[in-house]
Amino acid sequence: MSEEWTTLLVTYDSLEAEMMKDLLESGDIPVVLRSAKVSPYPVNVGKMGEVKVLVREADRDAAEEVLRNFREQPETTEAEES
Repeated sequence: MSEEWTTLLVTYDSLEAEMMKDLLESGDIPVVLRSAKVSPYPVNVGKMGEVKVLVREADRDAAEEVLRNFREQPETTEAEES
């Protein structure tokens, strides 16, 4: 039985995509990153610059909740942590 994958978000920043992948996988949500970038030519224009973060359709609601909770966390500065 094949699983249906859906696009959770699209970014033009591969580092952001990797961070979202790590965050979701830490919550046991499998993630696939798709990009049309060609390694020797790091073009970030239009569709060639997109990095899609894909999750299984069955995990979409849980993944959206993880991202929502992450984005709602207040940012702390070093001065606040001391």
